[in-house]
Amino acid sequence: MSAGNNAVVEPAAHAPISFFERYLTLWVFLCIVAGVTLGQWLPNLFQAIGRLQVAQVNLPVGLLIWIMIIPMLVKVDFAALGEIRQHVRGIGVTLFVNWLVKPFSMAFLAWLFIRHLFAEWLPAGQIDSYMAGLILLAAAPCTAMVFVWSRLTNGDPLFTLSQVALNDTIMVFAFAPIVALLLGLSSITVPWATLLTSVALYIVIPVILAQLWRKILLSKGQAHFESTMAKIAPWSTLALLATLVLLFAFQGVEILKQPLVIALIAVPILIQVFFNASLAYGLNRLLGEKHNIACPSALIGASNFFELAVATAISLFGFESGAALATVVGVLIEVPVMLLVVRIVNRSKGWYDRASY
Repeated sequence: MSAGNNAVVEPAAHAPISFFERYLTLWVFLCIVAGVTLGQWLPNLFQAIGRLQVAQVNLPVGLLIWIMIIPMLVKVDFAALGEIRQHVRGIGVTLFVNWLVKPFSMAFLAWLFIRHLFAEWLPAGQIDSYMAGLILLAAAPCTAMVFVWSRLTNGDPLFTLSQVALNDTIMVFAFAPIVALLLGLSSITVPWATLLTSVALYIVIPVILAQLWRKILLSKGQAHFESTMAKIAPWSTLALLATLVLLFAFQGVEILKQPLVIALIAVPILIQVFFNASLAYGLNRLLGEKHNIACPSALIGASNFFELAVATAISLFGFESGAALATVVGVLIEVPVMLLVVRIVNRSKGWYDRASY
């Protein structure tokens, strides 16, 4: 990678956690309150918004998802794929955990907890939908927030960027087949046309638009690129919060009737986070990778591209589905849980460095 590309990578990879990101859990909680309240005050308005659909895609939500996803993808430099050869072991662990372990382990955890252990406390008609939401959450590797987590652990910025670029490339082709396979194995009907439409709308087209925008920004100089990225940084979080207000306006009353549901859905997500982070961290140590490679590898395995998961869940199953709610629970616990994982890998650096290479 050229020096010019390195200059582009560093700011994105080392950007500190923002005010919005640090308190994302609080904002999500406030969105729950706002959504439920507005849904009760203005039911006709939100029903009208819900009817604004083309090919089962809600147009307001589709626009918000693009505003969420595209600024994140502008940061991704696919030229970073050339860095893969420098850390083959770390990249191998990342791919193994993200694509061969994570979706399948979540499908198992969803089957164990949602369909069996917790079934008597959950609404019977939504159990399959909750499982589908958890599978969607696990099938989408983190794209944006992993830069923040990597920075907080002094992770290698080029490795972080290269694994994101590689995951995004694989996601274009693998997301739909993996989701369809796991939903099918869970006996959940797969609307293939809607699933493929979601992949095109929320992965393929945003990647293309983001990379075109990136090229235009960089053609005007590094300073212009960084200035623009700073200006659009809040877009993703604000669009996510607006989407959550819409979602809770539709299903907030049902959630308030059964607050235990959110806690129960969180259990398999929490187990998944710590299992994947531990597995990736341990495998990197076993294979002799440096700590600043193991950290971003473990963190991307623990976190999710929850914006994509929310969008796909709404497209496939609707605003009022358990799948949409399950993906939102992932948003709700993402920041505090990942900050805990960051703390653990930072405090265990001494143990990690004592490994015999």
